[in-house]
Amino acid sequence: MSAPVSEAGDMPRIVVAALYKFVTLNDFEALREPLRQAMVDHDVKGTLLLAKEGINGTVAGTREGIDALLGWLTADPRLTDIDHKESYCDETPFYRTKVKLKKEIVTLGVPGIDPNNTVGTYVEPENWNEVISDPEVLVIDTRNDYEVAIGSFEGAVDPKTTTFREFPDYVREHYDPEKHKKVAMFCTGGIRCEKASSFMLKEGFDEVYHLKGGVLNYLEKVPEEQSLWRGECFVFDNRVTVRHDLSEGLFEQCHACRMPISEDDMQSSAYEPGISCPHCINSLPEKTRAAARERQRQIDLAKERGQPHPLGYNHREKA
Repeated sequence: MSAPVSEAGDMPRIVVAALYKFVTLNDFEALREPLRQAMVDHDVKGTLLLAKEGINGTVAGTREGIDALLGWLTADPRLTDIDHKESYCDETPFYRTKVKLKKEIVTLGVPGIDPNNTVGTYVEPENWNEVISDPEVLVIDTRNDYEVAIGSFEGAVDPKTTTFREFPDYVREHYDPEKHKKVAMFCTGGIRCEKASSFMLKEGFDEVYHLKGGVLNYLEKVPEEQSLWRGECFVFDNRVTVRHDLSEGLFEQCHACRMPISEDDMQSSAYEPGISCPHCINSLPEKTRAAARERQRQIDLAKERGQPHPLGYNHREKA
């Protein structure tokens, strides 16, 4: 897609690329340092995850930097057709360059689930409306509760999960392959619902569909006047959310609990920048809040000095 023009008439200088591919990488440990160096060489920031089952992450940089990184990745025959989606912003949404080694590139926690071997039916964004409008199709949002709260597809079921690890138990408790013959799932960029489709097939569900490229691909390909998406889409970078045209949304983020917060939330007496918000004022332990206070102090100092500042404490990282 072409980059949107800002109100000032300038082209946004930062390209944000969400990318992933399920592919067997037996040498994933050895890829870590060369990949990190390729990101550093081209001034690309963000986090990429490597595991035996593939690669996943979101990065940002100049047009030239992102193109160079994609060129480095696709030079590997295993990654030639890596899935990637782009959006644009005026300032980098990441401050660091990281490549992490993981057991899974998206953590489901169920042994033997491998989209490289078994996966559901991909649905192109242009055909998604027809699929989810079928009354016989069970439409499940595979994202977490704080993401669903910002926006979702019309008529989709919210599992109210706080992590993807909770999804298998949710499915087993609520759905029966004998009763729910057709299932369609979606997520932000396509990776979670792809793995979820592999799980559903293993559980005995026959017709399992998932949105190719996820919500971001749908927002890019489907005109807003034809869209069944309602609200904004949560993204895992400093933009917090994006609108239907993939421009930066209206939400901010609480640096204490990482929940997206609206303008109304920021008017609440429970909101203290970097320290608390209505979502966490009564839930975070004092030790965590003390860490948030110190982090906010460091952020304020970095801003005064004009330096890149660290992200807020993410209490979900251990989930």
